[in-house]
This record gives sequence, structure tokens and C-alpha cells, in this order.
Amino acid sequence: MLLIIIKRFFHGIPVILGVITISFILMYVAPGDPVLALVGDYYDDATLDNLRHQLGLDRPLPVQYGIYLQRIATGDLGTSFVTGRPVWDDLAEKFPYTLQLALAAMLIAIITGVLLGVFSALKKNTVWDKLSIVLSLAGVSAPVFWVALLLILWVGVYLQWLPPTGYGGLKFLVLPAIALGTRSMAMLTRLTRAFMLDTMNEDYITTARAKGLSERMVIFKHAFRNMAIPLITIIGLDFGSYVSGAVLTESVFGWPGVGRFALNAIMKRDFPAIQGSVLFMAVVFVMVNILVDILYAWVDPRIRERITNAE
Repeated sequence: MLLIIIKRFFHGIPVILGVITISFILMYVAPGDPVLALVGDYYDDATLDNLRHQLGLDRPLPVQYGIYLQRIATGDLGTSFVTGRPVWDDLAEKFPYTLQLALAAMLIAIITGVLLGVFSALKKNTVWDKLSIVLSLAGVSAPVFWVALLLILWVGVYLQWLPPTGYGGLKFLVLPAIALGTRSMAMLTRLTRAFMLDTMNEDYITTARAKGLSERMVIFKHAFRNMAIPLITIIGLDFGSYVSGAVLTESVFGWPGVGRFALNAIMKRDFPAIQGSVLFMAVVFVMVNILVDILYAWVDPRIRERITNAE
């Protein structure tokens, strides 16, 4: 297992280096001047030149890139142009909020999606099955920001059941978690339904029923065991995207996470904050994928043996 972890870790290094390089180049290719965004409406050329020198923006691009790589190698993501704080401190402060939102969204998606998928499969070709199919297709197709705005409008404003935006107790978490988890919930519903329809006619399911096991035991003990790999795939990839890229959801609901921090940095042309946020999100996504690969090997011994033999 240790060899699997090491191998997956080294596979992620080129991805991280690619993200570092691309994000650095894009910051300087994109139109606009971060110095102008800092000084506001009143400035002179001497002030601009002095500020560019202080920020190191007057050096050649290869030199700036080399300095950037050296800082990253020591764990330094730079200092934000706007807040004046180390970017790492800002990200460490915002990440728990994003993680909290991602966990809540994934929990809602897993519970609701799996139960709806099982129910739909057991009620095949009934009105409930067709309704489940329609809802899952709508969930996959609907953009996250559109779902978020509908929830704010109807649940938060018209019905006033929950706070529409902001951060506080558990009640502030419900709407953004539902909006963020809608797509995963729909995907899990479709996956579970399709898998259950294929599985329930297998020989080992027939044997389990012949032994006198209850339908609940047949479904959740025997059928679900072979569903672990596809479930881990969807849950792992979606959770990685939640943690690393919940920009729209956090912005719409005013959630103080990494996504909103990154968007504010983009609006203000805060180069170190943008680069640090992108790198942080990429590392989180790669780590989640490594964890998914480890879970594959842990759940299915055949995968573990194949990876070990390949080494």
C-alpha cells in the first residue's frame, strides 16, 4: 500500500508543476495592471514605478518565475497585495469554511442520491421511477449558480425558511450545501439506479434471496458491495471539485471560503493571492485523487495486486 501511495504522489508532481507554470503565465498575459488596481484613481508615474519595484514586478519574467518557484519550494506563497498578509495565512483561514461546505454537500448528495436511486430501481417503470429520472436529469443539467439563485429566491426570500446568504450556524449551511451537492446527487441517483437494475438479476443476488435473506439485506449487504468502485469515483472527484472550486456557490451565498477569496483576488488583480489560491486548489484536488486511488486498492484486492505487479 505504501508503494501505491508513493507512486500516486509522484504522478501528481507534474500536474502541480504544470498548474504553477500556467497560472504564472496567465497572470501576466491577462489584461490589466495590478499596480493600478492598488493605487486607485490618484497616482503619478513615480508612485507606480516605486510600487512595481517594491512588488518585484519590474524584473524580467523569467527572473520573477524563478523567484516564485524558490518561494514555493520553501512553502512561501507570497504576500497578498490587498490584505498585506501571507497568502498561506489567508488560505488557512478560509479553507475550514470550504471544507465544511464540501462535506455537507457531499453528505447530502450521498444520502439523497443513493436512496433515490435504490427507490427508483425498486419502482421501475412506475410514475415514481419516471419522476426520479426527470429530477436527476434536471439536476445534472442545471448550472450551480442557477440552482443557488432559485434556492435563495424561494426558500430564503419568499418562504423565509432559511437565511438566504451569509455565514453563521447550521441553518446558514443548508442552502449552499444543497446547491453545491445537486449535481452529485443527480449523478449518484442515475448511477445507483442503473447499477441496481443490472445487479438485481445476478446469480449471487438470486442465491442470497434463496437463502431467505430480507430484501434490505440483499440490497445493502450484497448488491452495494460491488458498487463501491463507481461510487468512490464519483464521490472522490466531486468532493475534490467542491473543495478546490466552489467559487460560484461561495460567491452567490456570501460564504467566506477559498473560492470567494480567489474570486475577490481575481477582481482586484492580486497576483500572489490568485496564484496561491490556484496552487492550493490544485494540490487539494491531486491529494483527493490520490486518496481515491488508495481507496480503490483497499476496496478491491484485484486493483491492489495489479498496481503492485506493475511496479
